[in-house]
Amino acid sequence: MRKKKQPSFKIAGTVVEAGQQKSIRIPIAGLYTHTDMFMPTHVIHGRHAGPRLFVCAAIHGDEILGTEIIYRLMKIKKIKHIKGTLIAVPVVNIYGFVHQSRYSPDRRDLNRFFPGSDKGSLTSQLADVFMKEIAVKCTHGIDLHAGSNHRTNLPQIRTDTENLITRNLAIDFRAPVIINAKIRSGSLREALYNKNIPYLLYEAGEASRFDEIAIKAGIRGILNVMQSIKMLRPAQSPKRVMKPLIANSTTWIRASASGLLHMSVPLGSKVKKDTVIGEIADPFGGPETEIQSPISGMVIGRLNLPLVHQGDAVIHVAQFEQPAPIDPVLKEFNEEVSEVK
Repeated sequence: MRKKKQPSFKIAGTVVEAGQQKSIRIPIAGLYTHTDMFMPTHVIHGRHAGPRLFVCAAIHGDEILGTEIIYRLMKIKKIKHIKGTLIAVPVVNIYGFVHQSRYSPDRRDLNRFFPGSDKGSLTSQLADVFMKEIAVKCTHGIDLHAGSNHRTNLPQIRTDTENLITRNLAIDFRAPVIINAKIRSGSLREALYNKNIPYLLYEAGEASRFDEIAIKAGIRGILNVMQSIKMLRPAQSPKRVMKPLIANSTTWIRASASGLLHMSVPLGSKVKKDTVIGEIADPFGGPETEIQSPISGMVIGRLNLPLVHQGDAVIHVAQFEQPAPIDPVLKEFNEEVSEVK
């Protein structure tokens, strides 16, 4: 028996019929120069009914790594034959993106203003448009981020691991680390939690930079999730499947002095409590200050800028309930990602 086509899909006044793919410009507030502004959005509306997934990037305008992930994702042939609907938004905060800034022109962080308001600030109105035109029309969401303020992140998923649905989706994404992260007020994650929409936040790389491993891991992860929710046919199962490490807490280690930062532990390193992981040098020849880790765990983020003030966050360490086999997980992850074309 032949399956019936799914109904048409409407977004920002544009109708997309079953089996169609369209690029849509969603109107947002213009500039004071009377320049019109839009949120570019790609829609692939499959012939047959299925989940509706949004994938978005650059909620923080300088986090362009996710924009590249979506660009490459949309060039993959098999996603044109999905069940359900894929909505891809390569740049949410177009204002910040144009100015290479994390923030909107009104100096607000968009990811603290969801679900937004059509009568609020510019940033709040942008959040409102995204929620109404995209987020609430979907059954699942993936949000792509990168490290901010000269910090870089190991590929990781942040979600609610106590929720069985999001936990399983996070495992299927197959980033090396899953963080059981607290929900922040005003975040897109909080807004979707309140709407009962399963959501993953992918963190990897650094703002204003591309990282090939992080990009490939993001593309592979999105495709894995699409297979998991049956938008795509399952790929041939690999002989070995990496099992992500799940962390219930993370800690930023801060500089105990100001000066020149010399870190001795790269991303993915295993650190032990009370061991020296770096030092801060006095550029004028004074004594060096050692940085010791107050906890045991895995380095999932670190500062790349070698100039630090006392109190700056320099190393992000994930903690696990039980001693974790970090090296085998990272080895398997790197081997899997290296095979992604």
